[in-house]
Amino acid sequence: MTEKTSVLEKKPKSFENLNVLGNQGPSEKKTFYIWFHSRKIQKRLVMFTFMFLPIALLGIFTYYPFTQMIDFSFHKMKWIGAREWVGFKNYIDVFKREDCFGALKNSLYYMGGAVFQLCLALYLATILSFGVKGGKFFKGLMFFPYLINGIAIGFIFKFFYTRGFVLDTVLQAIGLNIDNLPYWLKDQSINNVSLAATSVWKYFGQNMVLFVGAIMSVDSELYEAATLDGANKWQQFCYIILPSIKTIVLLNLILSITGSLSAFEPAFVITDSANGTGTYFTTMHEIAYTSQKVGLAAAMAVILFGMIILATIFQKVLFAVLFKNAEIEDKKGGKKRENKINRMKKRKGII
Repeated sequence: MTEKTSVLEKKPKSFENLNVLGNQGPSEKKTFYIWFHSRKIQKRLVMFTFMFLPIALLGIFTYYPFTQMIDFSFHKMKWIGAREWVGFKNYIDVFKREDCFGALKNSLYYMGGAVFQLCLALYLATILSFGVKGGKFFKGLMFFPYLINGIAIGFIFKFFYTRGFVLDTVLQAIGLNIDNLPYWLKDQSINNVSLAATSVWKYFGQNMVLFVGAIMSVDSELYEAATLDGANKWQQFCYIILPSIKTIVLLNLILSITGSLSAFEPAFVITDSANGTGTYFTTMHEIAYTSQKVGLAAAMAVILFGMIILATIFQKVLFAVLFKNAEIEDKKGGKKRENKINRMKKRKGII
């Protein structure tokens, strides 16, 4: 009896192998299910799902058209029809043609306006950051032009500068003779300045709001310590405010310079690029859609992209040189500033 039981209790190795193989399936499925539904994997899936659509749209509507534009710049072509490979001829023509590269001269007016608007925005932001009465109202009032559509602003200033209209009427009211006033949109000595002024009016409010936010983030104890050391307002601005907001200043400067190189709406809407007011962008638009020289316009766009990259690098290098001492002071002078603040607190009885 014992022998039969022992024989029955013994299982063949083949059956044992079958049981092992049979048990692997459910365990593997269960392990994969747990792994797939783990917090780490689900977090990565959510991140990938939300990132996929923006990246796909960016590739389809930005990077692919950009590569196609580079390809167009090496061809002589229209929007519809055959292409002819011309190599770098379009790029050479951009520098040879006065209407192409010469239009960049008008960008200097917009660059000058950009520098002026940054200085004005920084000045007003510094004032409005220190509890001026009615400051919120003035911030909203000066930010409002940025919310207006650029085409609408173009039509507003087109009537504003027209002979005998708003600007001339205001100047006559203060005693000026209209015969002594220039034609703001026809006189080539003043018309580009007039157009650049519209960009200043539209964008300085945006820069001012960014500057206000940056200045308000500066530690107020630094001002108190500087006051105790005898620093006046100008010294506080130069040695506390400006080094502390240099990142925002650089950002605004980059945006302003790149916007100046690609200025389009003022010249296109207000003057239709007449009387020497055509910018690089309006000239490129005319070559692409009026003259149907798509390859040449694509080469202009690629050159403009290169100039914007070079301008950005130059500005970063310039700021690195200008604020080199400030960076060294930030690294080595932190303890000194902390000691000044502690001394100020002891005088006030805080410590």
